[in-house]
Amino acid sequence: MTQDESGTGGDDANTPEPTPPATESNATDAAGDAPAETTAAPANGAADESSAIEQLVGFDSIRDSLGDVPNWLQSQMLTTDVAVQAGLLIAAIAPAAVFGPQLRKFIQSQVAPRAPYGVLRRAANAFGHLATPIALFIILQIAVGVLRTFNAGTGLAEAGISLLTAWIVIRLVTLVIRSPFWSKVAFYVAWPIAALDAFGVLDDVVRQLDAFSVPIGEDENGNPERFSALEFIRTLFIFGVLFWAASLANNFIKGRIGAIDELTVSFKALLSKILDVLLPIVALVAALQIVGFPFGTLAIFGGAVGLGIGLGMQRTVSNFFAGFTLIADKSIKPGDVIEVGETYGWVTNMSARYVSIRTRDGTAHLVPNDMFINEGVTNWSHSDRVVRLHAPFGVSYATRDLRGLARRTEETALEVDRVLKSPAPRCNLMEFGDNSINFDLRFWINDPANGTNNVRSDVMMAIWDMLQEMGVEVPFPQRDVHIKSAPDGLAMALETRDGAVISQRREASEET
Repeated sequence: MTQDESGTGGDDANTPEPTPPATESNATDAAGDAPAETTAAPANGAADESSAIEQLVGFDSIRDSLGDVPNWLQSQMLTTDVAVQAGLLIAAIAPAAVFGPQLRKFIQSQVAPRAPYGVLRRAANAFGHLATPIALFIILQIAVGVLRTFNAGTGLAEAGISLLTAWIVIRLVTLVIRSPFWSKVAFYVAWPIAALDAFGVLDDVVRQLDAFSVPIGEDENGNPERFSALEFIRTLFIFGVLFWAASLANNFIKGRIGAIDELTVSFKALLSKILDVLLPIVALVAALQIVGFPFGTLAIFGGAVGLGIGLGMQRTVSNFFAGFTLIADKSIKPGDVIEVGETYGWVTNMSARYVSIRTRDGTAHLVPNDMFINEGVTNWSHSDRVVRLHAPFGVSYATRDLRGLARRTEETALEVDRVLKSPAPRCNLMEFGDNSINFDLRFWINDPANGTNNVRSDVMMAIWDMLQEMGVEVPFPQRDVHIKSAPDGLAMALETRDGAVISQRREASEET
């Protein structure tokens, strides 16, 4: 029993434990460590690959951001301060709707009628038109001040004020300036600034623009001078405002100069041209001075740029200085009747680059200034608006009383309305031509702006009627061919033909 049990126990002890079925992993382990590592490599590689894609696309950050949205809404938006500010924004509409119309009536009845015509009158009307938004802006500013007094949050209210301010600025620019360009500038400038301010990133953007700068030289002590992107934007903004103010001042001064009767037309045009050039330059220099631009660094750079501009814009610079020369020497001036090339008309405007000539057919020809100096110009009213015109004609040698014909022609010219009696018309015998006796009727007019060809046509039509009444023939060239020698056959053919023609004419005359 003991043995059996011991034997049995021995057998159980000696009997090996049953081995599990061979699996792929066991077989791999039995084969060695290297195959096990080789088999595990694809799983690790796939994990690394998916991790790299997620890093590239940013799935983790997107999931984290989306997961933070509820927390952000709960901590930032679903708060008592935000609720109070939202309530103030909505509640402010009611008093603005009440006080806005009252403010509009006050501006339209008291302020606008007393404002002078022009920009100030348009500004007053614009403020009256935007009275309700302006009242809402004032009420919101008061509300923000109250919130700050109680140390409450004002972020949402200030964002609403920023957007409202941008809208008011754009509307004011549109109503006051009435320029599509400046309206677009205000739209693309005011709204981005308001949006950045509403989201609270305007200060960060300003710091980045201030940090981004380019070197422009060195100062007197050898320290580097830099010009930042923020200073550039400020320069553009200040220059735009000053340029607009300079344009208003330019128009005002031109109006005052035009009202001075003691000044000549050419001198008024010269002063206007100087103002057109001087005021924008003053606006640009003032804008650079306001932002603190170091002008000393432009000594070399400005000379190189000036040389490049001079070489690349020779024709423009030539036209610019030619315009000053034309006005200074008084060769032409606004109102003169001129003829340059094939263009005839009167000067309506003299700009820095061209002269505008309005022709008789109503078109405006823009002639470059240097063309008047290089090619010359016929000024019909340079020193006097009284100009002389010519009407040549010829009569037959059969005319006997040439002196009487000349006197009658002079009297006929006076029958035309635009022909002056003093100086009196003069009909001169010019030559005994090959086919006619040639005369030249010279007469005077004092309104060349109304055209010269039309009055010359009227005079010549009157001369034609007068010659027909007098029975004076106006000859024209005739050519007779005389054949001195020809073959016998050609001579006989011509004689036969001429005889047949003569006989036909005789028969026709007899029948008649």
